[in-house]
Amino acid sequence: MPAMILIVEDEPAIQELLALNLTQGGHAVSRAGTAEAARMVMRDTLPDLILLDWMLPGVSGLEFARKLKSDTATRDIPIIMLTARGEEEDKIRGLETGADDYITKPFSPREMLARIKAVLRRRAPQTTEDVVEWGGLRLDPASHRVSADNNALELGPTEFRLLHFLMTHPERVYSRTQLLDQVWGSQVFVEDRTVDVHIRRLRSALEKTGHDRLIQTVRGAGYRFSTQA
Repeated sequence: MPAMILIVEDEPAIQELLALNLTQGGHAVSRAGTAEAARMVMRDTLPDLILLDWMLPGVSGLEFARKLKSDTATRDIPIIMLTARGEEEDKIRGLETGADDYITKPFSPREMLARIKAVLRRRAPQTTEDVVEWGGLRLDPASHRVSADNNALELGPTEFRLLHFLMTHPERVYSRTQLLDQVWGSQVFVEDRTVDVHIRRLRSALEKTGHDRLIQTVRGAGYRFSTQA
């Protein structure tokens, strides 16, 4: 599944080159030239990952990263810092702000895409096309197929996204609100109980092979995908 990547870079030529390579790599791209412009972009859609230049006009990339990591709405968004600073001390400063990786300019498009893939696999696995499998339940994002004990299952698009998110975040409990943000998107306004409806549909599809037991209700907290059920 393609990731939505926000490029925060004030040099138009570099911004254009980054966007071109990311698009060719299969990702969706949004752009901003300053921290304030990035904030405006993020009011509409939260990205899956941010490529953030260290040297920005006004608020620096370093300070912007600190603000993002101190905000509950954005603290879990992976950040890769882009900079011409190659000294070890500067790298440590960047990582200590909460950045997930650090790329020194100039860098090759292949290196950038590889770093992005590695960070997404670690921090946002639901945005990758890696096959995920637990206890005979198999989901392939690339082909958009789900099978249980080698039997093909038919899932609606929302149930597919919901299952993919839960399978890539096993043993963690998510509230209805958190699932709405992660699966439906933070800018989609629907009732919390909508999650319950789709959980029921998902369990119904998994019931024949007994895999519905993997989708657990945690009373007063939300839902969990259990690998130990």
